[in-house]
Amino acid sequence: MQYLLSALLLLFTSATSLVAQTDSTGKNAAKTDTVKNENILISNVIIEGNKRTKSNIILREMTLKTGDIIAANNLDAQLEKSRNQVYNTSLFIDVKITASDKMGDIITIKVEVKERWFLFPVPYFTLIDRNFNQWWVTEHRDLSRVNYGIQFTQYNLSGHNDAMNIWLINGYSKQVSLRYNLPFFNKSLKHGFNIGYTFSTQKQLNDSTSFNKQVFTTSNNYLISLRRADISYSFRPDQRWRHSFTVSYTIASIADTILLVNPNYFPNGKTNIEYLDFNYHFRYLDLDYNRYPTKGYSIDGYIDKRGLTNATNLWQLGLSGLYAHPIANKTFIRLSGTATIKTPSSNSFINQQLFGYNNFVLRGLEYYVIDGDAAILAQATLCRQIGKNTFNTHLKSKNYNQIPFRYFLKLYCDAGYAHNNYPGNSFLNNKVLYTGGIGLDVVSIYDLVLRLELSYNQMGNGGLYLHGH
Repeated sequence: MQYLLSALLLLFTSATSLVAQTDSTGKNAAKTDTVKNENILISNVIIEGNKRTKSNIILREMTLKTGDIIAANNLDAQLEKSRNQVYNTSLFIDVKITASDKMGDIITIKVEVKERWFLFPVPYFTLIDRNFNQWWVTEHRDLSRVNYGIQFTQYNLSGHNDAMNIWLINGYSKQVSLRYNLPFFNKSLKHGFNIGYTFSTQKQLNDSTSFNKQVFTTSNNYLISLRRADISYSFRPDQRWRHSFTVSYTIASIADTILLVNPNYFPNGKTNIEYLDFNYHFRYLDLDYNRYPTKGYSIDGYIDKRGLTNATNLWQLGLSGLYAHPIANKTFIRLSGTATIKTPSSNSFINQQLFGYNNFVLRGLEYYVIDGDAAILAQATLCRQIGKNTFNTHLKSKNYNQIPFRYFLKLYCDAGYAHNNYPGNSFLNNKVLYTGGIGLDVVSIYDLVLRLELSYNQMGNGGLYLHGH
């Protein structure tokens, strides 16, 4: 085990060095490039295949516009960048952008898109546990730990990449959720809004953590109820920058049973809390494919202020970055880092969650959670595409007669640290954590990414993990 982790850390160091060498080589090549720098004029941009999506939504994502004059040796790069940005709207299963009708130094840009299926009134079935392995192994495939119901989603409702969601959920939780998102509501296509409401209750609740495992309380009666309303304003000055400002109001209450098990579930031993939440989030994206980047970088940051009273007061700040770089044919390295801090330090359970929740995970520690008030995570992944194929559906639809799949083999290593002023019986807090392994990623349409990973952690524990998003 020790030798495997050492080898993975060596891989991280070597790959980083190779990236630097590749960048240096690229710069030297640029200096000796003698390609003639001719200019060309874009006379028109023609869009085909967009039955619902408005043309201005597609044009907004492109770097090439009618009337632009660009260097001929920069055309291919701009076509590829425009193609990636249009595809990253998540409106299309395929995008092709080409230069056609060339007449001397004048060209026409042709955009061909295949739209996704936008209406999804489908049955809803999902596990409530943090990942598949926890449900399958730790919870013994307990079907009572699932949510089911109807999820009605209408994407691209008006052709402006807006979405209406109505969720009616039963099972482990009872939930009613309504949401509407309109990314652009003005002619300049820079301003948008998002509004939603959620009501949920459940009869089983994760009320504490013991030895880095979740502890649950179960009852025939509801143990927690939550109501939340929120509204967001978004601002996109260009294709890469995104800003959002969100205000939400939450009312939550727990049963006395939970207070007896964990008096610190809510701050100050309360059974009911209500608070306003203010959030600012920014994101910079320069990636070829947002869901599975192989080239480019991104930066995310947020500031969150919960509550206006001492009982609910909490500040949280976070910053993350990702860098993907090709180092050989069909091979690339992906480096990422995340840091977050909460203040003031609190021992209330709802303010403690860090590692193990959402996507903040060290690969190889999926069965554990690590609470605290500050954390840092670094990840390195070396990937190589080992194959691809197309599945013929035999459907008459031109958009869905074929479904493509790509397969990536990867090596990875993670390192993290979680600080906690109230560690209790945690054996993973306040120390450096490291994991590593090998895996296979499957990438397909509708932003589908399946990850099969064989991971090991610093305790010598290994396991096979399945993830999907």
